[in-house]
Amino acid sequence: MTDFATLDEFDRRLLARARRDNQEPARVTAQAVGLSESAVLRRMRRLRAEGVIVADVALVDPARIKPRIVLHVLVEMNTQDRKVMTAFQQAMRASPEVQGAWDVTGETDYLLTVAVPTMADYEAFGIRELVPEKGVRSYRSMIVIREVVGFDPARAVVD
Repeated sequence: MTDFATLDEFDRRLLARARRDNQEPARVTAQAVGLSESAVLRRMRRLRAEGVIVADVALVDPARIKPRIVLHVLVEMNTQDRKVMTAFQQAMRASPEVQGAWDVTGETDYLLTVAVPTMADYEAFGIRELVPEKGVRSYRSMIVIREVVGFDPARAVVD
């Protein structure tokens, strides 16, 4: 079972600012949240040590890089056998095409976000990963026409 971190109002404000810009200088953050620079640095170290902050990442503008096709894929498995499911999850983590994968409820077992340069590359991904030998009964693909609301960590609620 997960141990939940105890967060006070200052921690929540720090996390909200870090979600918007994790490279903001501590002195700027300190002024904004009403703490000393050393208190900000100490709290941020604690939040990382406790696993509340698990990574410092860069959000990349897809329009600024090589064009690609993004698809959402609904995967239905043949079985709920734990070994098969674990193997499938590991394969999705290892697949460079998979940008995100979620174990979901309902008729669909997994929701994948896949990015590929061409439809031929998506076909190759499907032949390699979405096959009965890997426990997949069926899958449905939805090609993204345009992003309406992108992933924005600053929108996430911290409570």
